[in-house]
Amino acid sequence: MLIKKYIPNSIKLLLLGMSTKINLLLLSFFSLSRFSSSLYYCFFSQQFSREHQSVLKARITYLKHQGGGDNSSVLLRRNIHRIEKGLIMQPQKPIFALNYIDETINEYVKSCENTEHDKEELLWAKEVLSLYFISIDKCLLPQKIKTIFEKSIETKPENNIFNNVPYAFADKIKSDVSFEQFSALCHQRRSVRWFQPKQVSRELLEKAINISSTAPSACNRQPFMFNIIDQQPLLSTLASLPIGTTGFAHNIQCLIVVTGNLSYYPTERDRHLIYIDSSLASMQFMLALETLGLSSCALNWPDIERLEVKISQLLSLPDTVRPTMLIAVGYAQTQGKIPYSHKKTSQQLINYINHENCNSSK
Repeated sequence: MLIKKYIPNSIKLLLLGMSTKINLLLLSFFSLSRFSSSLYYCFFSQQFSREHQSVLKARITYLKHQGGGDNSSVLLRRNIHRIEKGLIMQPQKPIFALNYIDETINEYVKSCENTEHDKEELLWAKEVLSLYFISIDKCLLPQKIKTIFEKSIETKPENNIFNNVPYAFADKIKSDVSFEQFSALCHQRRSVRWFQPKQVSRELLEKAINISSTAPSACNRQPFMFNIIDQQPLLSTLASLPIGTTGFAHNIQCLIVVTGNLSYYPTERDRHLIYIDSSLASMQFMLALETLGLSSCALNWPDIERLEVKISQLLSLPDTVRPTMLIAVGYAQTQGKIPYSHKKTSQQLINYINHENCNSSK
């Protein structure tokens, strides 16, 4: 601090410039290969250390519990969805899913023994498995699996109708929302930072979250959770954590901490899905809020170690659960201002790719 205080600004700028050049040289050298990049993050930077540990602990948790939970099973949801995709293939194969059907049935049976398990999830699994058994060529199914099917799964639905299985595109729910109406809703949704001092209705939040669950999710795992904080003093403590809430944290009436659970996945390759899936759900959540008279502001949550530690402690999050986004929610002040925030046009965001302008490897 003394050196900073007494050395001239010209020397400070010179040292800063030298530091930038040295840093660029080091980064350029270590980026030459994957191995050298790993060395850099092993010895010179710990920015990914939390992610490394979280992913490893998540894999352990998944392997110990095989994706099972208190009232839902990740393994069951994933495999039933895989079977659904097999049932909609054109043409449908006479037999498929042989490499995981045994695992799926065993998980279904185990889940049925859990009195706390979500009954609607079990009904969906049962009907899809029943349709699978009806649709395939049973002569190609191993006798062991056939026996388990006949013992554990009722293949005939009530009233001879399945309600929770793949259906024709022509039969899907149709809305009367036009492009112009949807465009108006998207333009209506703005990031609002000034709210009325009014308690946010939990009933409305639950409605919006129900809609958010219809967002696409990889293999229907839905690895996210909406943690609602609307009580003091925890609300004020959490609202002040994101670096983007300076100046208006005190005005936030309700805060949603969206988290993603890495233990929903058995391998490292899927580690980013918690961010993708939770973001898809969060966008639908924020649009739904607009239709219910509520406003929101998505708060940036960069991976800053001290803040990650703090929020994990405050919310008692296990190492396998990561905050992916924070969302401020409330009833907007009618005279409160919002940024104009000019958006890019489609011409700026689209890149049409054809054979001539891409590098094809042979």
